Amino acid sequence: MTSIRQMNIGQVTVGGGAPVSVQSMTNTDTRDAGATLSQIRSLAAYGCEIVRVAVPDEGSAASLRQIVAESPLPVVADIHFKADLALKAIGAGAAALRINPGNIGSEERVREIVETARAAAVPIRIGVNAGSLPRKMRPLAEEDPVRALVETTLEYVALFEGFGFHNFKVSAKSSSVRETIEANLALAAAMDYPIHLGVTEAGTVWTGAIKNAVGIGALLAQGVGDTIRVSLTGDPVEEVRAGYEILKSLGLREHGPNLISCPTCARRSFDVEAVALEVEQRLAGYRTSIEVAVMGCVVNGPGEARRADFGIAGGRNEGLIFAHGEPIRKVPPDQLVEALFEEIAKRVQ
Repeated sequence: MTSIRQMNIGQVTVGGGAPVSVQSMTNTDTRDAGATLSQIRSLAAYGCEIVRVAVPDEGSAASLRQIVAESPLPVVADIHFKADLALKAIGAGAAALRINPGNIGSEERVREIVETARAAAVPIRIGVNAGSLPRKMRPLAEEDPVRALVETTLEYVALFEGFGFHNFKVSAKSSSVRETIEANLALAAAMDYPIHLGVTEAGTVWTGAIKNAVGIGALLAQGVGDTIRVSLTGDPVEEVRAGYEILKSLGLREHGPNLISCPTCARRSFDVEAVALEVEQRLAGYRTSIEVAVMGCVVNGPGEARRADFGIAGGRNEGLIFAHGEPIRKVPPDQLVEALFEEIAKRVQ
């Protein structure tokens, strides 16, 4: 069910067994190139690999050339309604386009975009959302929203294939997690193009991350999906952080530290929540892929801490610091975090 075809967005390979890439989208005014580039650099610092920017007007299209030229990441231009803006985005050097063929204009306008993209070797994402289906599909969407989403996407795939163009990936998104899962499973069974995953309009950082983790995670666990965006209402850096946590949880990517901590119960010998939160905050500054355990008692603590690269295991009125499976020293509860990071500093650059 994994995609066979590959495409390249800048230097990032998508599909055909390439590592699942993590994307985000700026929320700055694209006309403000400085602010947009500043946000892109922040995203890059957190490991974002592809960034999308909205191009809703002429001013945004005019700024795009500078953004593309100075961006540390390949820039995807997000275009709706105005085919001319897609052509200008290609001219500005965008690494890829995202369009919805159903709202970009006539079939001839879509063909014009495709032919221009072909000449410039620019890939396209066919992006279909449940909330923006073509009018003819709306009755079906009321009865069977998954089928409407899938049929619309495959219709656009056939359109692009009819143009002899295959340098594209697809996305079929819904704010419903279940609909997103079912639609993408159906698409993966029906075609071999790369699939971009996400749950659209998922909500704020807390609820949105959960919905995306369930939807994206369920699909990735079944071998479906080549690149992801965790859509959240808030700082796009949180999208990147959540995206990597999803991939790390499935063993698909390594990216920075992995914290494991026990659920709190009456057996704990120190304030596990406070210590785990402090450890998590301090680990945010590391980029090395290490596993760190914070375990509050002697039931599971020593065993779990020994499996991690570094760890804390609780004991009576003290805690054990572990490194690579071996106990290093015992320290009072109020010194646990500092002692842990002293050991990490000795062994991690």
